[in-house]
Amino acid sequence: MFISRSFMAILLFSVTSFPRHVAAFPRSPLRHIIINSPSARFMSIASNYQSVLERVKKATPPGQSVRLVAVSKTKPLEDLQAAYNAGCRVFGENYAQELVVKVPEMPDDCSWHYIGSLQSNKVNAIVKAVVPASRLTIETVSSIKLAQKLNHAVAEGERLNVMVQINTSGEDSKSGVEPSEATDLCRFIVTECPQLQLTGLMTIGAVGDSSCFDVLRQCRETVQRELGMEETLELSMGMSGDFEEAIAAGATNVRVGSTIFGERDYSKDK
Repeated sequence: MFISRSFMAILLFSVTSFPRHVAAFPRSPLRHIIINSPSARFMSIASNYQSVLERVKKATPPGQSVRLVAVSKTKPLEDLQAAYNAGCRVFGENYAQELVVKVPEMPDDCSWHYIGSLQSNKVNAIVKAVVPASRLTIETVSSIKLAQKLNHAVAEGERLNVMVQINTSGEDSKSGVEPSEATDLCRFIVTECPQLQLTGLMTIGAVGDSSCFDVLRQCRETVQRELGMEETLELSMGMSGDFEEAIAAGATNVRVGSTIFGERDYSKDK
């Protein structure tokens, strides 16, 4: 099996730097795992992350950048640590309960993207779990009510990054506002929510339908034109099965889970 020099360097870094990382996880059961030699799963996740990162870089047009969000929903802390030691600093979570538990157990240089449906009664817990608020991005804002709730939860003097989720496929099973409603919601966030920073638009497109990427890009053009925005909004689209295609369509933020961590454990769904 061929092992690249970059991966060997990461593995060596992981082994030789364990004491430093143990200190960063004082309350975590990882303390008893990191001391030992890396497991096969640890090395597999590190290798997977580097492989996906290389694919992202290869697919990214010259002069542009794409953020890789490692979707760690239902995965144990040991898996996040393996990705962290491979260089990952951006993690995505679907469940409030998991995010609240994982954040304090991971180093402070990690940032977090919440990509699941967010209930109003979970807003305060999520916002308070990540300090400062700028380390957190809520990608699934799809109503004025949720925007208001998030705005009120953020401490004075801080700003929380948010994206508006758009239902680009028209499927009833998918969350998000209709494309025709995106501008109004974005306008409300920009004008009425001083504690929120609108950073982009997000979608979970239909499987095998790349036209959803085009719809999201068109929504961005409309929103920016209607609101007179000078800065370009991000596009969060593309997952394990289509992130390269999404990048080709203009994605600046891709969410990859199973290709890095393995298949999702549905028995742990909340």
